[in-house]
Amino acid sequence: MRGRGNGGGGEGEGAPATVVTPSAEFPPLDRAELGALRSIGERWQVPPDGPPPAPDRLPLDPTLERTRAEPAPGRFGRLAPIAMFRAGEPGELVATEPANAPSTRAGQALFRCRRALFGPPLTSAAVFYERMRKLVALPVLSSDLLSSVAYGPEAMLAVLVLAGSTALGLSLPLAAVLAVLMVAVGLSYRQTVVAYPHGAGSYVVARENLGVRPGLFAAAGLMVDYVLTVAVSVAAGVHAVTSALPGLARYTVPLGLLTIAVLLAGNLRGVRAAGNLFVWPTYAFVFALLAVLLVGYVRAGARGFEPVPPPAVPAAEGLGLLLVLRAFASGAVSMTGIEAVSNAVPVFRPPEWRNARTTLSWMIGMLVALFVGLTVLIHLNGLVPTPENTLLSQLARATFPTGPWYALVQAATALILLLAANTAFNGFPRLLFFMARAGHAPRRFLHMGDRLAFSNGLVALAVTAGAVFLAFRGRTEGLIPLYAVGVFLAFTLSQAGMVVHWRRRRSRGWRRRAAINLLGAVLSGVVLVTAAITKFTEGAFLVVVAVPLLVLTSLAIHRHYRRLHRSLALHAPPDGRRPVPPAAVAPLPGAAEPGAPAEAQELPQQVQHLVVVPVARLNRASLRALAYAASLRQPTLAVHIAPEDPEADRFREQWEAWGDHVRLETIVSPYRTAIGPLAHYLEALRISRPDVLLTVVVPEVVVRRPWHRLLHSRAEHRLRRALRALPGVVVTSLPVHLAE
Repeated sequence: MRGRGNGGGGEGEGAPATVVTPSAEFPPLDRAELGALRSIGERWQVPPDGPPPAPDRLPLDPTLERTRAEPAPGRFGRLAPIAMFRAGEPGELVATEPANAPSTRAGQALFRCRRALFGPPLTSAAVFYERMRKLVALPVLSSDLLSSVAYGPEAMLAVLVLAGSTALGLSLPLAAVLAVLMVAVGLSYRQTVVAYPHGAGSYVVARENLGVRPGLFAAAGLMVDYVLTVAVSVAAGVHAVTSALPGLARYTVPLGLLTIAVLLAGNLRGVRAAGNLFVWPTYAFVFALLAVLLVGYVRAGARGFEPVPPPAVPAAEGLGLLLVLRAFASGAVSMTGIEAVSNAVPVFRPPEWRNARTTLSWMIGMLVALFVGLTVLIHLNGLVPTPENTLLSQLARATFPTGPWYALVQAATALILLLAANTAFNGFPRLLFFMARAGHAPRRFLHMGDRLAFSNGLVALAVTAGAVFLAFRGRTEGLIPLYAVGVFLAFTLSQAGMVVHWRRRRSRGWRRRAAINLLGAVLSGVVLVTAAITKFTEGAFLVVVAVPLLVLTSLAIHRHYRRLHRSLALHAPPDGRRPVPPAAVAPLPGAAEPGAPAEAQELPQQVQHLVVVPVARLNRASLRALAYAASLRQPTLAVHIAPEDPEADRFREQWEAWGDHVRLETIVSPYRTAIGPLAHYLEALRISRPDVLLTVVVPEVVVRRPWHRLLHSRAEHRLRRALRALPGVVVTSLPVHLAE
């Protein structure tokens, strides 16, 4: 599962359904590495005095079976015995759920709180059952797309009204063009779902067909879009609440941050649990809008569909091509979230690609119907944007002037806007998963949490979106200009990538498919360029700057992982000789080269040890460390740092009284520091013999209470940090627990 995905299966039925599993953290070795591993294994020689390899001669039973007794109450369970492991496949043990519990009281309390909030942990095998049926996936993955119709038409009309109320009539042709764009991009993503049934958003499609850098630009655009989706959706939802309840306006920021926290907690419960939690708000919003449209058009039909003249609004700008393009780009924010299904194909029940394509078709149909229907109805009612009330609120008030229906519409709108960010919580972690699998994001984003959710990605999204929401004080009008650039950059690159994909495969009907993707790429590119130019000074410059920075960061991460792979990859030994019997190991026959650096030694017969034991004073901890070092049967050196000569003499006398069993080297530090001189001394030893592996055994006193740490210098931790950068140095901590 490493590197490139299983991209490009022309037929959805024959391609693998998912690559999103907990095993993605542990990629298998490739063929070259397996060959190198076999070559190294053939030359592996255990020294004659080393530990016997036979399992039955170990000092304990690693299977926990032959010595198994009834588990007794102990550290992990005081009232009842708890079995922490059970037998699994032959040769393996399986940790049970209680084995995940921490041992400290504070850790156990936190563990119980996590279970109460997020539920019990799920086994790795449950990932194949954490799927959603179409009726659940539709509202979960479409909440962002459908909720955007609550502010998309308003964003378009807010630009047109700058040219006066007479320019509002252009909303109808612009809505028609936007409907064409929605259908074209939707059909393009339907083809993406079939071509990439393992779940591939714009990043994977662009990377595999256009190259690494275009893929990273698409990923950066999507990342910005997902973060802004959360911030904008929450801001719009809070605005809908404060429109109905003006007294809550001063609590805009706390309400928004609380909503983001609730969304995070809900998604940390897992895909299926989050889906069941967020299903009904989306359906309630759709039914509320359908009621508004039905009653609104009945009322308009009663007056012969004669438009109500809008109130006179003075022109602040002249009506020109640039303003029309700005309005078009603003209305295009209604398409954000259209790529969510292609990212999340693996969350569907089998057959995944077919169910995903059906769900996407319903999403596109509902989006076009709601967007065009609302735009035309707003025009028929002569409504104009105002700072006090959203257009949807005005439309609901005009449609339902009496009764509880207006409040129900506002409640459904506020709820869907607040929860629309859930689409981003589905897409953002999966995008980071695909990027991390290719080495363009930290590998921690491959990890699945207790509930098989990408916990690290969810937390990263919540923190970033919360910071953006806080920076803009929850103002929707300040966030909207940032919105279109990132998402339409991803749309454009994804559709261009699909054109290349069909052109390369040249399967049956590839010209028709490529033409659909080409139309989507051209229209998305027009919106991208228009939004970047017309909204640059309104804040879009932040996205224009952020996207290249994210790309550079991803490339830097990839360079680091590439260097790491080069350093840790398995390589066959340079000399292809067969293994030599252990008795003939005099001049290290299996060595890569005589005197090879310590970190280049991969065979037991290559490794030369020197065990170093820093001794501050002779007590039980230091004697335990010396005994442990001597038991390794390797050359051992003790080092003592003394602040002055008299103390050094006294320590040597004590050492001789002990018996002088280990070679002692005393270093006088007249400036009374110990860590620096010791670290430099070890570095000098390493430089003098780079082929010798230095194993530093550090005794460490383990205290029982956290505040006890303040009573100790904890020099062993500082020494470990100082030695971490030295190659060829191993630091072994020997804990000494305080008696009761």
